[in-house]
Amino acid sequence: MIDYLRGTMAHLESEYVVLDVQGVGYRVFCPNPYLFAKVTGEQTIYIHYQSREDATLLFGFPTREEQRLFRKLIEVSGIGPRVALGILTGGTPDQLITAIYQENLTYLTKLPGIGKKTAQRMILDLKDKLDGLSAASMQTGLFAVAAEEDQAAEGLSWQEAREALRALGYTESELDRTWLALKKQGAEAEPVDVLMKKALGLLYLAK
Repeated sequence: MIDYLRGTMAHLESEYVVLDVQGVGYRVFCPNPYLFAKVTGEQTIYIHYQSREDATLLFGFPTREEQRLFRKLIEVSGIGPRVALGILTGGTPDQLITAIYQENLTYLTKLPGIGKKTAQRMILDLKDKLDGLSAASMQTGLFAVAAEEDQAAEGLSWQEAREALRALGYTESELDRTWLALKKQGAEAEPVDVLMKKALGLLYLAK
């Protein structure tokens, strides 16, 4: 069983990264691979290992908190690894945990692949199983799920995507033009990974 991998980034795609660990490249599926583009040198990715008849898959996270939360999510009926990755892409672990504790169906049903019945199962199955995860932030209420904070999070998504694009070598003027184009498309409310895909497409066309 693999708990974590430590190595250097060899390749990055929209759904996964390839981590070079002593000359071996491990393909690791992540909620937001572009986060790892900001890190130079050696880094650690916390792993959930899944072995199937047709494949062995690695799912990776920047923190143990996300690793543990992912494992809790896939215990819920109807949530597989791919859906769980989409859930973690849609918000921070603290936002998700707070939404479950608050039984916030509005927030949960906005997450990719989550309908009302699945959201209800998440609340029923996980509400009493998340002790110890993000306790400090929940006590201070920093991640309360409200409409105003949802709007703020949309802006933060672009800030996160912009930082990753800057790390890939794009200039501020290129990023400013791309953001204007994304807003014209009505894409400003998209999660980070979707913004990255659309932004890279626009930047490629602009060359």
